[in-house]
Amino acid sequence: MIPERVVYVLNIFPKLSETFIAGELAELKRRGVNLRILSLLPPREELRHEIVKRTGLDTLVCYDPQEFSAVVREFQPQLLHAHFAREATAEARRLAGVHHVPFTFTAHGYDIHRKPPDDFAARAAAARAVVTVSAANADYMAAIFGVPRESIHIISCGVDTEIFRPGANVIRAAPPLLLCVARHVTVKNLALLLEACAELRRRGVEFRCRMIGDGPLHEELKARRAALDLEAIVALPGAADQGEVLQQWQRASVGVLTSQNEGMPVSLMEAAACGVPVVAPAVGGIPELVGDEETGLLTQPGDRESLVAALARLLQDERLRKRLGETARHRAVERFSVRRQVDQLLALWSTVLNGGTNR
Repeated sequence: MIPERVVYVLNIFPKLSETFIAGELAELKRRGVNLRILSLLPPREELRHEIVKRTGLDTLVCYDPQEFSAVVREFQPQLLHAHFAREATAEARRLAGVHHVPFTFTAHGYDIHRKPPDDFAARAAAARAVVTVSAANADYMAAIFGVPRESIHIISCGVDTEIFRPGANVIRAAPPLLLCVARHVTVKNLALLLEACAELRRRGVEFRCRMIGDGPLHEELKARRAALDLEAIVALPGAADQGEVLQQWQRASVGVLTSQNEGMPVSLMEAAACGVPVVAPAVGGIPELVGDEETGLLTQPGDRESLVAALARLLQDERLRKRLGETARHRAVERFSVRRQVDQLLALWSTVLNGGTNR
């Protein structure tokens, strides 16, 4: 039985840094699944991804927690689904108990590694299915929280590979553009990228860098850029909507992340879908996404020399960039499309509705 009515419980919707949720919802809606969205908090950003309005997702949201039960009672969903194991999953669990509806949830990154709920194992046991985005996450959840490994379903986030694709008439920037799309928060370790840019300049490597994103460290990063005298090389334009991010990936020569940990970064999927090879640390789910010497180059986490060497190699070798980028595009279509993701999600929910569980 494929579900026809699903309620999503989210902490904030829409959220600029969570394009994967909007993409997932849009694809479910395209498949004919009727949706309602319960958002614990209103959006904090005025900038919105165009997909939210274009697909009518903004008309499906309730922002008043006092009305959540009434929405569920009137809509009569077949199941509830939450993203992130913290507040949204707690509310989905509560509503599921009140209305006798099964619930599932997807755990991602910070809600597993940095700020997991104290009762993670209990939430996993109460859910009819637990999803996470990488095998590395699943192994961690089993080891740290005691969630049975065989009960965790790995469904990575996906991108729309029909939208995110190499530009037909786009000319790559010259000198090569190094692009990073990431929130400006501690775990992304972006000061390391600025230091690497300074070292690349010292070595005479020609490039420009663009760091798209915003967050609590934005002003600190701008100050660090100034201290390193990188204003002419590194742009810090702030947050951007999906259309702008797409245009930048289609112009970019190399993508980069410097994170201390990751679940399964969607920005690297977007890069791959656009045929852009990446340099990224071998942490979390990144090695499941980036094939070293196949679709990009993996580096030692937090190691500036490793990062600089990999970036210099790609920035200075156009033939290598082309080979890795073509393989990255092929792998993105094959493994990381939003259509494949939703296929897997619907299959899991069908199992749940037919009486199956993840235990």
